[in-house]
Amino acid sequence: MKLISWNVNGLRACVKKGFLDYFGEQDADIFCIQETKLQSGQIELELEGYHQYWNYALKKGYSGTAVFTKEKPLSVKYGVGDLDTEDEGRILTLEFPQFYLVNVYAPNAQRDLARLPFRMDWEARMRDYLIQLNQVKPVIFCGDLNVAHQNIDIRNFKTNVGNSGFTDEEEGK
Repeated sequence: MKLISWNVNGLRACVKKGFLDYFGEQDADIFCIQETKLQSGQIELELEGYHQYWNYALKKGYSGTAVFTKEKPLSVKYGVGDLDTEDEGRILTLEFPQFYLVNVYAPNAQRDLARLPFRMDWEARMRDYLIQLNQVKPVIFCGDLNVAHQNIDIRNFKTNVGNSGFTDEEEGK
């Protein structure tokens, strides 16, 4: 199975830069994208042989996730009931016979870390959700987690310590 996960940082702009060519060349079984930055009806993609699932943000030009899959899932869940980010289009869960696929675009703690408490609460609840799913069948968890796990994962790590995505709290230290 070939799975691709990509933060496109605006799908309409990405399409203008060759997304569809790349998509076709890769021939992935499942293709997950984050930060689509669009609403329903703003783009129509002809992806022959793929089922498309979109979770749009209510705010224009903000977040959003999508999954394109060759195999039709058994079920699709948009958001997670107790994670109050449904209006941000951050979570898509697809159930397949052998596993769950969870595609996320994790909330950013923001430059001044104003959203860090929200982010940490979101992470704890996401972990609980993944544990619940994993008790039923294996989980493939992918997406943009908005955190650098190791120094090599961020440019200029020394000057970024303590910044959004590179705090001790987010790294689990």
